[in-house]
Amino acid sequence: MKSLRWLILVLALPLFCGHAMAGEPLRIATEGAYPPFNYIDDQGNLSGFDVEIAKALCQAMNAECTLEAVKWDDILPGLTQNKYDAVIASMAQTPERQKFADFTDYYYRSRSTFVGSPTKPFVQTSEGLSGLTLTAQRDTVQARYLQDNFSDTATIRNAPTTDEAFAMLVRGETDAVLSDSLTIFGFLQTPEGAAFDFVGSPLPESDPSSTARIAVRKGDTQLLNAFHKALRDIRLNGTYDKINRRYFPFSIY
Repeated sequence: MKSLRWLILVLALPLFCGHAMAGEPLRIATEGAYPPFNYIDDQGNLSGFDVEIAKALCQAMNAECTLEAVKWDDILPGLTQNKYDAVIASMAQTPERQKFADFTDYYYRSRSTFVGSPTKPFVQTSEGLSGLTLTAQRDTVQARYLQDNFSDTATIRNAPTTDEAFAMLVRGETDAVLSDSLTIFGFLQTPEGAAFDFVGSPLPESDPSSTARIAVRKGDTQLLNAFHKALRDIRLNGTYDKINRRYFPFSIY
């Protein structure tokens, strides 16, 4: 799950912006570069847990929806600029983001942790990681954590996407990647990830990246409440669990 450093200029947006007007679909944005939650599949289609959850929520709301992939750096600014109505992209709720968006209840939980070589020492302290290179996807909670806790002794080299962060690990360009444990789980199932494992300790549960939520424009209470009801509905009717099982052999709720 993710967070950003934002420098956003918001131009007098009304507290309630129209969405899904008569005959218009509900517009949903995701990233498309954060497997297994959202990615472009071999046929060029948006796929992943987030995408299937979005479609299930739209069905529960009896709403026609469109989904589009948006570059992570642009995803929250696009929401404030009314380019779409909601973001379903494993987004974490942070105080900074709450200035620009409202958030639903969580729709999955996880922890951030490191992945690296299990054959190398990994002492998760500033002194223990001295001289190592550490990586996260840029503009995320994890990237901020690395900067705040290890930049005085370790080299921080962040990547534009999570996939690229893992690729840097495979190429030997970094010693460890800090990411969502569920994205790491997916990476470890790949041939490229077979030589790696979880290392160190997960970040505390109080870390903002522990829960993923849906973002809507600030003040859009109608849509926020509709998502709340739809989330409850797909949990109660078994749809959520069916989607969960397609991606993980354990519950992530």
